[in-house]
Amino acid sequence: MTASNRRPALLAGSALLAVLVTTFGGSARLTASTSPIPPGAIVPGDRERMIARQVGGILQESHYSRLRIDDAMSPQVMDKFLESIDGQRVYFLASDIAEFAEWRLRFDDMIRTGDIDPAYAMFARYQQRNRERVQYALTLLDQEPDFTVRESFEFDREGAPWPATRQELDEIWRKRVKNDALSLLLAGKTWAEARDTLRTRYERVLKRVDQIKPEEVFETYLNSYARAFDPHSNYFSPRNSEEYKIQMSLNYEGIGASLQLIDDHVTIMNLIEGGPAAVAGTLTVNDRITAVGQDATGPLTDVVGWRIDDVVQLIRGKGGTAVRLQILPAGAAPGTAEKVVTLVRGQVTLESQAAQRALKVITRDGRESRIGVITVPGFYSDYDGQRAGNADYHSTTRDVRRLIGELRAEKIDGLVLDLRGNGGGFLPEAQSLTGLFVDRGPVVQVQFSSGDKEVLEDDDRGVAWDGPLVVLIDRFSASASEIFAGAIQDYRRGIVVGQRSFGKGTVQNLLPLSRWSSKPVNGQLTVTIAKFYRVTGESTQHRGVEPDVELASPISLKDVGESSLPGALPWDRIAAAPYDGLAVKPPSIAELATRERARQQQDPDYRWLVSDINALDQQRQQKTVSLNLEERRAERTRLEAARLARENERRSAHSLPPLAAVGDIDPAKLPDVLLDQAAEVMADIVRPVATPAKAPAKPAKVAAAKP
Repeated sequence: MTASNRRPALLAGSALLAVLVTTFGGSARLTASTSPIPPGAIVPGDRERMIARQVGGILQESHYSRLRIDDAMSPQVMDKFLESIDGQRVYFLASDIAEFAEWRLRFDDMIRTGDIDPAYAMFARYQQRNRERVQYALTLLDQEPDFTVRESFEFDREGAPWPATRQELDEIWRKRVKNDALSLLLAGKTWAEARDTLRTRYERVLKRVDQIKPEEVFETYLNSYARAFDPHSNYFSPRNSEEYKIQMSLNYEGIGASLQLIDDHVTIMNLIEGGPAAVAGTLTVNDRITAVGQDATGPLTDVVGWRIDDVVQLIRGKGGTAVRLQILPAGAAPGTAEKVVTLVRGQVTLESQAAQRALKVITRDGRESRIGVITVPGFYSDYDGQRAGNADYHSTTRDVRRLIGELRAEKIDGLVLDLRGNGGGFLPEAQSLTGLFVDRGPVVQVQFSSGDKEVLEDDDRGVAWDGPLVVLIDRFSASASEIFAGAIQDYRRGIVVGQRSFGKGTVQNLLPLSRWSSKPVNGQLTVTIAKFYRVTGESTQHRGVEPDVELASPISLKDVGESSLPGALPWDRIAAAPYDGLAVKPPSIAELATRERARQQQDPDYRWLVSDINALDQQRQQKTVSLNLEERRAERTRLEAARLARENERRSAHSLPPLAAVGDIDPAKLPDVLLDQAAEVMADIVRPVATPAKAPAKPAKVAAAKP
């Protein structure tokens, strides 16, 4: 598990460029007498000032965009710094922001000279305001709120105005504390129990604000510059550099997730392919962990307001043991019913990431279509096993080739490659995997900031599968997955089905900032150095890969993906690489899409999925919640009843008995609707039927539509 206080980068598997580590600008620094940092606050040392100059130089000289850290960028950096420490605007007053305004055009000079004290002064003010707010919250616990009053709480204040007065800020926090208490009452606690839980939680937050380490402030500060270039450039502190090294080596035991502290909640930021969390399928990005329990029956410990390091230590443990996480689902309003998931800790290994196969049999008019399914969770290669001469070493291409052979023996008619949730990995594996289906040719183009371009090709003759092919993707299919899906689409070798992919078309280089040490004593920097382009010349950046046949998805295009990340590099195109596309066998893509839309209207499982997505989207759009206890109870009852009704309607269509309560719904027994539909599309290819005379003009309405 990786603990971090910044959004983790999604590194592309690519050859890394050697970049000269340089500094830029002067070396003058402020004296103690001129520093704006108040006495007793965290201050930068000479090492931090030196590293700041070093990072500034690397970003300017090595980043793909070749942007300059100047007066035009300075306000952006300051805004990102403020966002990183008070993104919900519940600590600083408008007067604080006005006071900071004199530094808006100094952030470019600060990193150039190492005079970074103003940023630390801003952070010291944040710590002061944090203490004031939490102390005020504690005083509010002396009296039970009136939960019969009809008022609402704005829980999402991102982009809201900074509070103008202390009274306005007090009102925000009064409602925040009331909502925290109400959420615990909805979970079955009495007021006395809720009060004690909140007092413990707030005292923990108060303690945590005084335990912030200097390297955490410095990491937050430098990442404000890195993210002004693009969202995948990051500075890792020495501690997080070691965590990152552990994650990349796959040599640890945990749940296989990257975590970030956001507004006192430890939040899931990334699931590692092959890890226990990804394999279980019960967690998703942006889920918030509110409590942790050990084994199957251990008590749940409230972790809201904990330091992220302490939460990580609770979740980590001996392989084979269980850990229980209480989760507030991504996008859900505070007080929404939480779920408890149980995960078995284990080491993330190549074996656990390995591709898997399955067989689906679809019968139409008495005729069977045998559909092979290969799930590819990541693009991996066992370098050590290969170097050691292990004949059975794992790699994505080797494993998929073997699985294709096994499915051939089962006489499949068509093949579905499932890349949902595949965040990428080792780029050469995307090249060679493409070669299993396309007989030689360019796979992807890489262009560097210098304008130099490299065309990466598959040089192996022959293919492992020349029959019908469907590639299933979703919004979490990223990087190398997009390269593969894009190549299959561009060569017209197969049909891409599902949801628009993530849109990560950039390459990062990992640079240690310690020249002569084997340990990252000065931390390390990831810098975006290049962009991927399809053989057609179109970038996968920002837009991702558009499916030929679109399916509904619970993953929000607005909240997930490159286009949702501030500062993401834009889409563009370069010259196409010479390649020979393949002829598409009938039926055409248009016919397949028409049949799929008609099927969506009739399939009870698909209708159930769409209705669930629409309900989820309504919750995502919610920015406020009622602070009236009875109204909140009624709302929860309504949502649970609606969910149960949707599930029972689906069950009725399959002649299954109805369930009595929401708690009776077993997620493990719910259908994989998207994989089922991908198999149906394949059946349309291998066993075509007449096109419906009157097909719907549009797909079923889905809340998570294209922006």
